[in-house]
Formats: sequence, C-alpha cells, structure tokens
Amino acid sequence: MTAILLDVDGVLHVSGAPIPGAVDAVKRLRSDGHRIRFVTNSTVMPRAELGEMLRGMGFGIEDAELQTTGGVAARVLAGKRVLALTMPGLLDDLDGLQLIGINADAVLVGGCDESEEPGRVFSYLNLNRAGAFVAGLEYAADVEATVLGKPSHEYFAAALDELDADPELTWMVGDDFEGDVIGAQRHGMRAILVRTGKFRPDAVEDSGVQPDAIISSIAQLPDWLERNL
Repeated sequence: MTAILLDVDGVLHVSGAPIPGAVDAVKRLRSDGHRIRFVTNSTVMPRAELGEMLRGMGFGIEDAELQTTGGVAARVLAGKRVLALTMPGLLDDLDGLQLIGINADAVLVGGCDESEEPGRVFSYLNLNRAGAFVAGLEYAADVEATVLGKPSHEYFAAALDELDADPELTWMVGDDFEGDVIGAQRHGMRAILVRTGKFRPDAVEDSGVQPDAIISSIAQLPDWLERNL
C-alpha cells in the first residue's frame, strides 16, 4: 500500500461534473488500503465549502483530508502579522494567523474569481497598503515572494507530513504537468499524469521530462497501481 496525493479539479471533477468512474476509484483506493490526501491550489474556496461540494458529487471525503493553499499558508506563516489579499472565503482556512491591515510581517496574495468581490478585496486602498501585486511587492520590499501552492516545497511537505509519508513512497496524481508532475518529482515523489482536465500532450513532448506513468483518468488508477506496485 502507498501514499497518494490526488489533485482535485481536473482529476476528480471538471467544472463541477465528476470524472466518469472517479467516485468509484476513490472508494477502491481506500478499500485497497492506500493513504490519500486531496490537494488543491484553489484560493477562492475554503476547505469546508470544497468538501461539501465534493460530497455533493458523491465523493466520500472528510474536510480534514483536503489540503488547500490557505491551509498551507496558515502553517508557513504561523506567528506572523499577515495582510491577506485573498477572497473572503479563504480566510476560513487561515486559522491562527493574526490578520491585520497595516504594519504586516507578510502579505498573502491569492487568486480571485469573476464575482464583484475582487473589486473590494483588491481595492486601491488595499493595493496601496500592500505595495502592488506580487512582482511589485517583490520590487518594493526587495524580497523574493514565496509560492505556497503547488509546485512549492512547502505545499508538498505539508501534504507528506499529514500522511506521515516518505516522498519516495508517495505518488502524486494530477492533470497539471508543471504543477503536479514536475513539482512532485522535484520533491522526490513519483507522479502519474491523467489525460483529463488540463492535460496537454504537447506539454509532455516539449518538456523533456517524463511522468512515471500516464493514464486515461483516475478511473484507471486502482488497477494500474495493483499491476505496478
């Protein structure tokens, strides 16, 4: 049995529609004894809301099994005064951080959706307090920004810690060649690329880097693991 990191969007579902066979595949992985953590780079939806959405699709997932970028930020920035330029929903995942408006030790910048809310989050006042977006912040502060989502070391380290897993015994399953496959391999893990979601054949061909396996979708994952582990 092994430890498995499963990407969410593009692996379990696409635009809210479950990948055919994905729900049964997750059930099978559990019954086969694999340890699973569900990992996402989403910065617009808190863990509890994401868990509720996935359960509504039929996935038997507990909130504690989900890792968001907000959760990783809370881990990395613990004890710091943080100005959070994120969607309000992400604040739920920033447990333990001291969120302030001025005199911050760190500025946390997250992505946004297409609602009216980003106009308030990224208002002139907030951007003026922060300095600008990431490139401007780096220039103004003379500090290189730390990426907290995939494919960062911090993100994968947090997932491995939660599973108490060694990198060389862990598989990352994703649809994003750079964020999932290359990121995982750089962290010492093995990686399986699925032909769903963001998958692009040319990304693999042009990179000179090969995933440890390419499968049609997560539906094939349990059988592939049974044959190859």
